[in-house]
Amino acid sequence: MIHIVFNQSEVELMKKVMELDDTLQGDVVQIKDDFAVGPILELDTAEGWNARVEWWRMISAGSPYPSDLAGSFDDRKTVAELKERLEADPEAVIWIWMGQNQHDVCGYYWLIPQLKEFQGRIMVLYLNNLPFINEKGQLFYPSWLHEIQPKEFLKAKKLARPVTLSEFEIDPDEWNRLAQESAPVRILEGGKKLAGKEVSFYDAEILKNCTGEWQKASRVLSNTLNRMKIKTGDIFIMWRLKELIRSGKIAAEGDIDKDWKSFDVKAGSAKEPAITDDAPDAA
Repeated sequence: MIHIVFNQSEVELMKKVMELDDTLQGDVVQIKDDFAVGPILELDTAEGWNARVEWWRMISAGSPYPSDLAGSFDDRKTVAELKERLEADPEAVIWIWMGQNQHDVCGYYWLIPQLKEFQGRIMVLYLNNLPFINEKGQLFYPSWLHEIQPKEFLKAKKLARPVTLSEFEIDPDEWNRLAQESAPVRILEGGKKLAGKEVSFYDAEILKNCTGEWQKASRVLSNTLNRMKIKTGDIFIMWRLKELIRSGKIAAEGDIDKDWKSFDVKAGSAKEPAITDDAPDAA
């Protein structure tokens, strides 16, 4: 049994789940890219894939991650290795675990066309619109797998079902539609339905967390990530913050092209003072 997840935190989570249930023993493999943002056109070609890698390199400038983050992994190799294992062992099966969020669903859409020849051996567990019990004993509807307690997965495993032949035919069409649409951001509208959005989709969330007082850019980043309802990654949000500075919508002090802690930001442009609720009324 091979478990596929789409977030680093879920690798350790699945290991904890396996400790509770021997029937789930197997390897955990992560698809690492976030296909919910950035170019996805013709990723099955070298040109399309390289365009995506270069985009990641561009927006990752100044991040605390390795300088060659975009080239540090290749999900295509991960899939090739998975297929080799399935071919070598006719008894091997894959379980794809998804939460109700665009990151996981986009990863699924990218992955599934590549596994069509193994139909019947590919299982999916899409935990959408399902109630679980949190640490306080309350019912809630998780969007991400890491929000679920390990013991709750013992019930969730009953939802595993084979990816149908129809899904292997239809789901690649949905991925191709998104690729041709070429929207830079994709969000989940419900079920497995994704919608493309403009590159500025998250800008309003960033602006809400900028005040009339100077703050470290890293603090605005953290507040935005914690408060936003539709989640995306820190690299994308920091890139958009810098773009808002370059367009004059946010003021900045320091070197925005250095690291994330090297500059401060506040609401308003550098040329005009920010208007705050504390400003005196006009006479």
